[in-house]
Amino acid sequence: MDDGAISVGALDVRRREQAKAERRSRIVRAARDLIRETGDTDLSMRMIAKRADVSLTTPYNLFGSKRAVVLAVFEDERDFVVRFSRLQAQNALDRIFDAHDLGMRYFIDDPDFYKTLWKALLNTQGADSTGLATPERLERNRAAWRSLLEAAQEEGLLADSVSSDLLERTLSAFSNGCMLAWAMDAMPTEALAANTALGYALALKGAATPAGAAILQTRILRCQDALARL
Repeated sequence: MDDGAISVGALDVRRREQAKAERRSRIVRAARDLIRETGDTDLSMRMIAKRADVSLTTPYNLFGSKRAVVLAVFEDERDFVVRFSRLQAQNALDRIFDAHDLGMRYFIDDPDFYKTLWKALLNTQGADSTGLATPERLERNRAAWRSLLEAAQEEGLLADSVSSDLLERTLSAFSNGCMLAWAMDAMPTEALAANTALGYALALKGAATPAGAAILQTRILRCQDALARL
């Protein structure tokens, strides 16, 4: 086969992939718009396909299930990695709280939409008892947080004697509790970030070195002041 034929074949493949990506984007946008309009993630594939102007089989071919479409909405809403990579923190502990603050900003800026998604995320009635939180998604998030905690240990701000895995699990449990309270309207949106950050700081201070404890005490006082103003 000559080079011209190879080039044409590669171009065809690229065009097919671009068309697939464009259809995928339309389906995710359609699902996102329907969730906003209905306040519900229990959408039918027929509704999503009609809004996206694709055949009924297309969402199944590209995603496999309605649940996967809704999870894609949650993922596509969060350009977190790009935005986080642009942040400049003075130390590894501040970087942990930068990650926290950036994540909270999505929920604070659009609470009604994200409460709907979090209620679905926390729904454990699915076959795998994880709601939208698939094992792959959970492990990916846990690995990212462990990396942040281990960086703080390497900088001498958190003690090496404390397991980064156990620290991550502690922070995750506290965060999920706050998110559940918020999603169920038991915590006001304006208090969400400060409450969660205060819990993080208090938990991390128990594992901190003297240098880390000083940084975290400043963070604790800042969170307390923010909550007092509310």
